[in-house]
Amino acid sequence: MACAAVPLLLTGCAAGEEDRGSVVVTTNILGDVTREIVGDQAEVTVLMPPGADPHSFGVSARQAAGIERAGLVVHNGLGLEEGIARHVDAAEGQDVPTLAVGEGVDPLPYTSDAMEGQPDPHFWTDVERMEAAVQLISDAVVEHVPGVDEAAVRENTEDYLGELAELDTWMTERFAEIPEERRDLVTNHHVFGYLADRHDFHVVGAVIPSGTTLASPSASDLDSLAGAIREHDVPAVFADSSQPDRLAEVLAEEAGLDVEVVALHSESLTDEGGGAATYAEMMRANTDAIVDALAPAAR
Repeated sequence: MACAAVPLLLTGCAAGEEDRGSVVVTTNILGDVTREIVGDQAEVTVLMPPGADPHSFGVSARQAAGIERAGLVVHNGLGLEEGIARHVDAAEGQDVPTLAVGEGVDPLPYTSDAMEGQPDPHFWTDVERMEAAVQLISDAVVEHVPGVDEAAVRENTEDYLGELAELDTWMTERFAEIPEERRDLVTNHHVFGYLADRHDFHVVGAVIPSGTTLASPSASDLDSLAGAIREHDVPAVFADSSQPDRLAEVLAEEAGLDVEVVALHSESLTDEGGGAATYAEMMRANTDAIVDALAPAAR
């Protein structure tokens, strides 16, 4: 089998081993999307459980072995899965096809703080970019996973793309309820740059001035952010639901700010019934939470 000529996105050629008819996906967000695309055409194994932090998650020895036996490894890339990257690299060394989805969706750079200029891996907060990701995953599954029915995969893909188009339209309509002067975001760490770019929000800052939850804020970072919150009259700090909101609460308490802490499902899905069990459910829940916190009626 010839390797697909997609620089930086897809590497390796399927080794033709008996157990190559499976797809391994690193994050649960991409795992949900991949299952929508694949349907019943192949086994899809998702490494990160609900609520996992993709920056700090590490795989077991069994999971690492499964990565190297996969027909296709789908990962976010752009430095998101800091604890899994070496295992993906090892799989590439064993000629396992791997798809770094984030590299193929026109990634944006961070625009401020510690990671300014580096590529931002949180592309899924923009549904249009997730639509591009769906097409990339679909193409890779058809090309590299033995035994799948291409027509079935393509039909699943088109159906899901239709759902995402409806989701994007609904989000745009909901965000229209927030006037321009109130479209200021403060988050636990820099995770909503793509959503801000797509829907005309202004990212005032982050409690952790970095794109990874593994970083820590300094006292001067908190003082600087507190000043920005006062300047922009920001009514809410949005904290990732998979991370404790202690830092956001400390900011409010130490700076004497009356700022609501609102939990968003930004980097991980939840269990069934947790409010964000699928990508679409997560995006709807986050949109509602942002609008409820920032729209005039919320104040």
